[in-house]
Amino acid sequence: MNTAEILRVSTDQNKGADELLASPGEPRQGSMDSEEFLIGLVQALYPRKPYCLVEDWTIFRADVSEDDLAKIRAAGHLPLFVFAHKVMEDSRQRFQPGDWVRSSMCISFEDGVMFETKHTIYVLMGPGHEKKADLKTIFSFF
Repeated sequence: MNTAEILRVSTDQNKGADELLASPGEPRQGSMDSEEFLIGLVQALYPRKPYCLVEDWTIFRADVSEDDLAKIRAAGHLPLFVFAHKVMEDSRQRFQPGDWVRSSMCISFEDGVMFETKHTIYVLMGPGHEKKADLKTIFSFF
């Protein structure tokens, strides 16, 4: 495969992800509380876990078979991922304000605001969306 072919394949694979991000989803509402309030709350609820406050977010519900769903649940996960266009604050400074972020698979999701993965609590702020997508597309967001 030459460079032009590799670039075309890469572009074609990302095209589906770009279209999915641009398409409308089901509207969802994150917290309308202040950053200061949310930081205090997440530190009180999850004192030893890093957190990341995000805006302009989308929850992706993985479209998987019943067998795969059973495996996901058996591993202690939910078939959910979050993609956010705007990081507001990251407690470990892994991301700068304004960066985008994609989570790993969710382990708990509280009140439509606290999206927990194995290593991070994503605090969903303001309006967002929920969409269904296959795992290949979700993992293509890099």
